Amino acid sequence: MSDNSFSTLTYEVDGRVARLTFNRPDQGNSITPDTPLDLAHAVERADLDPRVHVIVLSGRGKGFCGGYDLAASAEHLQDGGFTGGTDRTGTVLDPAVQMANHDPAATWDPMVDYAMMSRFTKGFASLLHADKPTVAKIHGFCVAGGTDIALHCDQIVIAADAKIGYPPTRVWGVPSAGLWAHRIGDQRAKRLLLTGDCLSGAEAKEWGLAIEAPEPEHLDERTEILVQRIAAMPLNQLIMVKLALNSALLAQGVQNSRMISTVFDGISRHTPEGYAFQQRAAEVGFRQAVRERDSAPYDDFGPSTNKG
Repeated sequence: MSDNSFSTLTYEVDGRVARLTFNRPDQGNSITPDTPLDLAHAVERADLDPRVHVIVLSGRGKGFCGGYDLAASAEHLQDGGFTGGTDRTGTVLDPAVQMANHDPAATWDPMVDYAMMSRFTKGFASLLHADKPTVAKIHGFCVAGGTDIALHCDQIVIAADAKIGYPPTRVWGVPSAGLWAHRIGDQRAKRLLLTGDCLSGAEAKEWGLAIEAPEPEHLDERTEILVQRIAAMPLNQLIMVKLALNSALLAQGVQNSRMISTVFDGISRHTPEGYAFQQRAAEVGFRQAVRERDSAPYDDFGPSTNKG
């Protein structure tokens, strides 16, 4: 039975599988301040449940996750948008606190920004640091902050026609998870992030970002085959194997990459171009500002990797 007690996702245990499903389909499952808390709590719940052997994360609606709810944070930062469902008055998650720190005529405190953004990434990182294996099932789109979530999963299965990438490196963003080079290597990470280009699901598999990229009509089936094969393993074996392999991944300096990337993500919103983008979003709306960002020479605005 599905648990709807979380504000941004649902939670269900089905046999040996915990299924976490982002549940803001009308907003493209965009990230709010509640998202990392819901995700961390749901992951911990599954981690402690002796029935669960594997955790699967997916999204309802047209896509997995469209990134941060920047329509709220870019358009309405000043009037209290991007708050989530919990009272955060006076904290670094209070839009008024961030807005006061976002005044181009005043001094910017990068640690106020870091204290805010690092809390999102800590919540997403629960997927990597959970004892049990985590699998992301991606359809439609997984862009910007959505990739900060998905790349923390142990396995990614993505529909061949899905869109995945981090366009905000063009302006107003650096992927705070810091995982791209660790997942696909230096050159390929730079190829994506020096352009803001996206991959199709099929390309993501070719690049080693995803383990499988079935046609969209087979995504559920192929993900379920993988999940059930993992679930059949003894739980203690799963935990040992994940810990052993994570030790190699973390030895590469993931924590340091995350810290540096989160600092630079804050800086990217406080450059002349960053201020101009936020102002443009306030004037014409976030979607139009993004459309202009993704115009020539990129010409890749929209929910797919096809131009237009």
